[in-house]
Amino acid sequence: MNNLPDIEPFRKRYDELSALMSEPDFYSDQRRATNISREHQKLATLIEQSERLKKISEELSESRELLEDSTLDAELRELAHQDVQTKTEQIDTIKRDITLLMLPPDPSDSRNTVFEIRAGTGGDEASLFAADLFRMYSKFAESRGWKIELMSSSPSETGGFKEVIFLISGEDVYKFLKFESGVHRVQRVPITEANGRVHTSAATVAVLPEAEEVDIQIAPEDLEISVCRASGPGGQGVNTTDSAVQILHKPTGMQVYCADERSQQKNKIKALKVLRSRLLQQKEEEERAKYAANRKDQIGTGDRSERIRTYNFPQNRLTDHRIGLTLHNLPQIMEGELDELINTLQQADYERKLKDFAEQKSES
Repeated sequence: MNNLPDIEPFRKRYDELSALMSEPDFYSDQRRATNISREHQKLATLIEQSERLKKISEELSESRELLEDSTLDAELRELAHQDVQTKTEQIDTIKRDITLLMLPPDPSDSRNTVFEIRAGTGGDEASLFAADLFRMYSKFAESRGWKIELMSSSPSETGGFKEVIFLISGEDVYKFLKFESGVHRVQRVPITEANGRVHTSAATVAVLPEAEEVDIQIAPEDLEISVCRASGPGGQGVNTTDSAVQILHKPTGMQVYCADERSQQKNKIKALKVLRSRLLQQKEEEERAKYAANRKDQIGTGDRSERIRTYNFPQNRLTDHRIGLTLHNLPQIMEGELDELINTLQQADYERKLKDFAEQKSES
């Protein structure tokens, strides 16, 4: 039990949540109930692991006492020695699990997520790659039973996207996808390339936790809302009325344009949802920057100017530059098989958090 924080505050919090969950109107606010239930389950696991650690630690002490018995025969001594080794390893694993459970969760982990994908350098090929990324994330979302809602799109003449914004809804969406923000670089032979040369193009991805109205309050006077007819590829079905909506948030200069719906009101609702999510991310990035100003080893979750990944098609290789991970199953990844990649990114983030946790303990 040494080198671990006191578990009593966690027991106290568990009891508080148990009392809340027994109230008659607990499920009147479904989102609050879900969050409390999730925290309650996590604390229950923490307490269970703590009890298990206590039990195995006692058994380890007994095995060590046996080893000190000079009358013990060779066979029993070897068994006791193996038991000490096994239980020592078990204790190390349980302590690690307990420490991870004690780490405060990212408050946005359980949120739905707004994805923004934009073609970068590379012209038509960049827009086609943006469409490939949209398809990749859509397939991953579908494999997890998440819902996808198109918010806004700007198709290119070649069938790609200059920009596509969509909402992914489901359980712990942001927790799994928050490390996808940044520049995604592709190296491949474009379909328009006659001489078979490999080109390098890029698309930027921004992953925004969906904001509720209670998270971000926007004063009506801070908005400049204009309407117009949708235009460009894909707009033919909606451009007979002034249904497209553009919102300017005057304090920050942020602009959001939505034209995918036939209804002006629906486009306005979607545009406001995207705007709130951008403002929430900006707020969270500012807070994160204050905390991480002197930390260079963190995995980015917001900087869309950081080159995070290269998709090399001729060599069937994906490289995540932040953690030095290289995978050689690019066709499967582009079909939405992202579990290995995402699990490795999460594990690297856990390692960083454990390191920070140990440093904070040593300083206190």
